[in-house]
Amino acid sequence: MKKQDKVIITCAVTGSIHTPTMTPHLPITPGEIAEASIGAAEAGASIIHLHARDPQDGKPTPDPDVFMQFLPRIKQSTNAVINITTGGGHGMTVQERLAAPLRARPEMCSLNMGSMNFGLYPMLDRYPDFEHAWERQHLENSRDYIFRNTFKDIEYILKELGDAHGTRFEFECYDVGHLYNLAHFLDRKLVKPPLFVQTIFGILGGIGADPENVMHMRRIADKLFGDEWCWSILAAGRNQMPFCSMAATMGANVRVGLEDSIYLGKGTLAETNAAQVAKIRRIMEDLSLQIATPEDARAMLDLKGADRVGF
Repeated sequence: MKKQDKVIITCAVTGSIHTPTMTPHLPITPGEIAEASIGAAEAGASIIHLHARDPQDGKPTPDPDVFMQFLPRIKQSTNAVINITTGGGHGMTVQERLAAPLRARPEMCSLNMGSMNFGLYPMLDRYPDFEHAWERQHLENSRDYIFRNTFKDIEYILKELGDAHGTRFEFECYDVGHLYNLAHFLDRKLVKPPLFVQTIFGILGGIGADPENVMHMRRIADKLFGDEWCWSILAAGRNQMPFCSMAATMGANVRVGLEDSIYLGKGTLAETNAAQVAKIRRIMEDLSLQIATPEDARAMLDLKGADRVGF
């Protein structure tokens, strides 16, 4: 793992997993997403990871016109690195998932490193009623859904977005096999270090949220990538803060935000993304860890700079 003196905090402000019924604090409209992103940056996040929502009902959307209603405002108001999803949401084609990134040409995008089951349907038992009809179907559909990220898909994204526009990637690894997939692309020289490897725990269909798995994922990544990778970690739901704290003591960067968990603590909904960022920042500082600025993050991850994006 690449040595670093500072911790990058990423904030994923809305995602495509949680639905409006689950929390009234989920950013939905372009204005809400922009405000949430600016607040997270002010609280200490150096990278902002972004999805878009239909402003009418909160359904995840790949529409680049919606993205363009909040991306320029975030850029104008913060110096944060803007990281746009290429994972999109359930049921979106690869072409739909790439529409906004190809228009925006951001410094960074997420890139999922393998196809997988991605089960959200257990959340159905927690909510007897839903505000919008699409929400129940969204969760139920995940029972028979494969999140497609084939080798061909990944090659396409690396070429069309990475090679063509200089975008670098947050490589999202939901299981050990995804690390080996990334090593395959590194061996073929289709990706270039430093690799920003996001290890993800607690999604049904991926590696479980067990502390032993954190150690295992780091050990395998060290074996595959040596000192050519920067580690980051996220964990779903109640595991968010404990896993980020644990991994940070081992040299990891951290990701929080309402995409990954809608809670600030046990039984307490997070009212803002900034509240989660502020909490993990306090934990990092209590561990005597320094927080990376956006410019620190750009240097650590070899990003092209905000002046070269397309918005």
